[in-house]
Amino acid sequence: MALTLAEASKLSNDMLLQGVVETIVKESPVLQQISFIEIVGNGLTYNQEKTLPSIDFYDVGDTWVESTPTFEQQTANLKIMGGDADVDNFLKSTRSNIQDLESAVIELKAKALRDKFEEIFIYGDATTNPKQFDGLRLLIDTTGASDQVIAMGDTGQP
Repeated sequence: MALTLAEASKLSNDMLLQGVVETIVKESPVLQQISFIEIVGNGLTYNQEKTLPSIDFYDVGDTWVESTPTFEQQTANLKIMGGDADVDNFLKSTRSNIQDLESAVIELKAKALRDKFEEIFIYGDATTNPKQFDGLRLLIDTTGASDQVIAMGDTGQP
């Protein structure tokens, strides 16, 4: 009797891509659009527009009304984000014959970091967790400027 397919399969491994399909922080659509700068110190202070100057229509010879914008200083404190990725030396030496365990763990840690950053970038709230930064939802002031929020189906016209 010839060797059966089931028995032959036990003597062979399925082809496995060495390493993990590359999923790194650069693949994040959010991170691709953000430009980063190096900061020396504990944070970055910047000026944020508080109110815009008024604009109006005028006839020839009208007196134009002067108005100026106002600003408010904001400070973004630096935060540390990361995670530990340990792989036992024994496992690295004895279980990495098909796939590099250390690289797999590090790449998955990078993917988890990317996912967490994107979540906090939008929904972060330093009052809930002082170790994280405020996300876009909190940085956009919706209390005094309701025109910054557009409901689905809204034409956007005031």
